Amino acid sequence: MPPYTIFYFPTRGRCEAMRMLLADQGQSWKEEVVTKETWLQSPLKASCLYGQLPKFQDGDLTLYQSNAILRHLGRSLACSSLLAPPALQISFADYNLLDLLLSHQVLVPGCLDSFPLLSAYVTRLSARPKLKAFLASPEHVNRPIFGGHKI
Repeated sequence: MPPYTIFYFPTRGRCEAMRMLLADQGQSWKEEVVTKETWLQSPLKASCLYGQLPKFQDGDLTLYQSNAILRHLGRSLACSSLLAPPALQISFADYNLLDLLLSHQVLVPGCLDSFPLLSAYVTRLSARPKLKAFLASPEHVNRPIFGGHKI
């Protein structure tokens, strides 16, 4: 059984950056998809800090808030290798920015055309082998950015 469990709605939303990080670092995880009906009718909402998702479990540790989860994963998976030159080190923040930029490219195609450095950044990170495989997977491609919409 994977050591990580993500509880979230059937969208990319606030969890896609952590999915990217986990995939890129070669980790497996379990998804507990929370439907609107489950969220409104089950005790899950009352059990969540601030009554919000995502909820993330790492063994006995339960975390809420997407950036806190990303920081935890960044530390626990040592995302930046101190042996690599600084320009090649990756941080949990890279996954957050990559998710934001990829989402914008879906919502506004061509939005990075006037920003060659950002475009190159997206290309470089998206080419990392494990991350590239995740970004091409049905789990990513078929998951809408926001709930109930194509995007």
